[in-house]
Amino acid sequence: MRFTPWATRLVLTLSLSATAFLTACGGGGGGSSDTQVRLLNATRSYSALSLSVNDVKINTGVAYASVGEYAKVDTANTATKVLADPVGTSVSALTPTLTSGTNYTFITYGFAGAIRTTLLQEAETAPAASSAKLLVLNLAPDAGAMDVYVTTATDDINSATALTTNLQGGAGSGYITLNSGTFRVRVTGYNKRTDLRLDIPAVTLDSASVNTLILTASDGGVLVNGITVVQKGAVKNFANTQSRVRTVAALTAGGTVGSSLNGQQMFSSAISPLISDYVTTASGASTLSTQVNGAPVSFTAPTLAAGKDYTLLVWGDAAAPKMSVLDDDNRLPTVNGNVKIRLVNALAAQTSGVSVNVDFSAIASNVLPGTASVPNSISSTTASQVDVTVPTTSSSIYTNAALAFPANSVWTFFAVPTTTTPGTATSPVPFMSALPKRERP
Repeated sequence: MRFTPWATRLVLTLSLSATAFLTACGGGGGGSSDTQVRLLNATRSYSALSLSVNDVKINTGVAYASVGEYAKVDTANTATKVLADPVGTSVSALTPTLTSGTNYTFITYGFAGAIRTTLLQEAETAPAASSAKLLVLNLAPDAGAMDVYVTTATDDINSATALTTNLQGGAGSGYITLNSGTFRVRVTGYNKRTDLRLDIPAVTLDSASVNTLILTASDGGVLVNGITVVQKGAVKNFANTQSRVRTVAALTAGGTVGSSLNGQQMFSSAISPLISDYVTTASGASTLSTQVNGAPVSFTAPTLAAGKDYTLLVWGDAAAPKMSVLDDDNRLPTVNGNVKIRLVNALAAQTSGVSVNVDFSAIASNVLPGTASVPNSISSTTASQVDVTVPTTSSSIYTNAALAFPANSVWTFFAVPTTTTPGTATSPVPFMSALPKRERP
């Protein structure tokens, strides 16, 4: 057998995310010490949120991609809590500095364990007639830096100019003046036009309007959802309708795998073990085509949930291949500075589970063939002892005495058969597959 630590290794950089950085600069003033605030729920972890300022609830039951009504608060007393309904536990707390005589939208985003709230000051001067202003906020830190294109419905993205580029997690583009009208909005990975993260067919920017496009995290971590906000006005939800899928070839004796999903090829004839890039495809029911050693093989096509990432693990003996559909959690660790690790077992010869230990502590235990462990989070390290074991061998099938786990990274390790003599233990040179760099605010 062979252990290959294909690390979905994401080395990340801490980026600035002060509240003021995301707050649109604007006027204020007035003779009163009051201001108007409301809550926008941009986190999928809580079906309803409430907003409390100075221990007074001003918004209740705000659903995802919805916004509460404005309420008056005293700028001298701004102790704010965002509460999870119906229990009322606090998921985010802040005491912002607010300008009197203006309006603010509190935006709560992220996932349980890593919830954040930022402010959008709604005091931007309206543009002239036939023009509109657009601010883009990247509140999907798991997805990393992104580019945003605003075009007509039929424009080729390969010849389009980005509205904003290299928009880091936790950052805003600043207000950009455009012509008013209805446009297509596409979001891609930084400097990767084919890495489509969100495609909104039609966003309407009214004449003389001020608008914000908020990019929020998906369940898989890399695709993003969209929410638009009109200054002092309505919000609109633009949920992602796509999924990302890759194939891992892990057959015994170097068996080859071909695979395509919804007409998008991942492998033509890949020699095991090998991992493909992700392809982005429509969510829902899918059409799958697979070949093993050149012959068609019928596997049940997966039904894909929007916004999620998947691995199609083709494993076992080439004479009787199997396929497992694995959910890929590519979200960052909820604790800043930590590392998230999971183990996938593709060793058909093992009827018992595979385990992985880091610095002699179990990260995943008894992972059965064709399955993945639940991701486990540990502190980052510069040099760790990593051992992968199976109960039927007296020694580790893989050992590395000094493997670095950078902070804010996500790893998937795959235990796969050898290409030569099935059933023998080896310690191969590690093969690393790196996903795009992602930023945590």
